[in-house]
Amino acid sequence: MSILVHSSQRRAIRRAVRVDCQVVRERDFKLLGDWALDLSSDGMLIVTRDVVLTGEEVIVSFPIPHTRIIVDAEATVARVVHGRRPTDRHRRALGISFDSLEPEYRRLLRAHLRNIPPPLPSRAPRVDYASSVHLAALT
Repeated sequence: MSILVHSSQRRAIRRAVRVDCQVVRERDFKLLGDWALDLSSDGMLIVTRDVVLTGEEVIVSFPIPHTRIIVDAEATVARVVHGRRPTDRHRRALGISFDSLEPEYRRLLRAHLRNIPPPLPSRAPRVDYASSVHLAALT
């Protein structure tokens, strides 16, 4: 019998909610995307048609779901989804990480996302092998 511990690399749980937004690249103010596939208090996944590099700085504006509160924040492109995998639902997307989000907005965002389910996983969870070996040694 094998005991495997799944690792969690995320600080915040993503929520499957479509959010209309505006994401512009900071250096030339080009609009990169206008809707997100999912959202968390740490970032969001934006659908885009443009080629964008990891590490690019962006400015994002979006409403907190189920409210009229608009959030403006600086963010960094943390991940680029190229749309090559069969599990990529859309052609190209950007995972952005919020750099400057006011604590009050982060708290409100967390509270309003609490009852929204997470997106369905597109791949098997990663295994934390060190924790699995430690747990097996204890049994």
